Amino acid sequence: MVRHPLSRAADPDAGWLTVVMRLAFLLLLGTSLTRYLTHHLASPLTPWVVGLSLALAVGHLSGLSERRSAWLAAVLASWAVLVLMAPSFAWCAVPLVYTVLRALPPRAAIPLVTVLTVLVVVSELRLPGGFDPTMLLLPPAVAALATAVFLYMQRQGARQRKLIVDLVRTRRELAAVERRQGALAERERLSVEIHDTLAQGLSSQQMLLQAAERTWQQDPAAALGHVRTAAAIAARNLAEARRFVHDLAPADLAEQGTLEAALQALADREAAESGLAVRFHLDGQPAPMPAAAQSALLRIAQGALANTREHAGAAHASITLSYLGDQAVLDVADDGRGFAPALVGRLGRDERTDWAAGGSRGHGLPAMRARLRQLGGTLTVESAPGEGTVVSAAIPLAGR
Repeated sequence: MVRHPLSRAADPDAGWLTVVMRLAFLLLLGTSLTRYLTHHLASPLTPWVVGLSLALAVGHLSGLSERRSAWLAAVLASWAVLVLMAPSFAWCAVPLVYTVLRALPPRAAIPLVTVLTVLVVVSELRLPGGFDPTMLLLPPAVAALATAVFLYMQRQGARQRKLIVDLVRTRRELAAVERRQGALAERERLSVEIHDTLAQGLSSQQMLLQAAERTWQQDPAAALGHVRTAAAIAARNLAEARRFVHDLAPADLAEQGTLEAALQALADREAAESGLAVRFHLDGQPAPMPAAAQSALLRIAQGALANTREHAGAAHASITLSYLGDQAVLDVADDGRGFAPALVGRLGRDERTDWAAGGSRGHGLPAMRARLRQLGGTLTVESAPGEGTVVSAAIPLAGR
């Protein structure tokens, strides 16, 4: 079965190479015909030679020989008859060898090229002038060289096409993996943000509303204060939700302008809303810090205070921001009940454990560690039963 030649889209060089081979065939055919007419114009075979030459030129130029077995057979048969009548047409075999190699699979093309080569050798030996060893050796050498080069290039092209297909498939797989990783990273970001803002705010609102419900009959003024505080928390949570959906800085940081002011505002608000005595202390001279690092430290302070409020049973807490040369360190300490990290899930091995004794809130410490890991920072938790807890977050300062 004749193979369809490669399209120009699949092999852009096939088009011009085909044109060159056809022009070369026409040139060799015309030269052979001219030589024959010059030496054998009066021969009775001349009309047949001229007619077959014209038919062969039209057939080969049409390109149908590359698409249909019948046309390929007709072209080769016409050329074979011409060679038998006039050996000078033998050199037209070079473009025909290319046509055969291009149109047929190697198992069919190589035997046919061998037959064409034998025909060329026989025709050359029929030329007058005696035996010439060159005519016996040159055609097979040329045919073997042309066949070897063509098959090598064909296989190289097939390997390159396979590599291109593999490369395209790999790029698509990598793109899919990157999309999945991006989706997972976004999910992790949203889960961390929700935990550090909305979840903690909702927890505070729940406690305040429960307190308001308990005191509604006995102390309406206190209950109303709880409700107003819960409403303020809800408004702040709404602002936080809008900001982290757009991947902006925390609302406190945006409103206060500096990390130090935002931490002070956090301490004041926590003290007013929860009754926990919280104070903020700045140690060292503030240094430039990337916005992502400021956001991370503020979120960690929020999360640590939320854990203190909900689990530690503490009366006092402190937030300390220290600038220590090449890094900034945030310490959140409380005088609560504390816990034994070694007995509560092994913090270093199971980051799902929170520092509430016997409890596990799922996202507290993992969220903090994830934030710091992205910024090259570290998180340290020190605690013991009855001795309170200290959460320490260290982030390297840019350009130091």
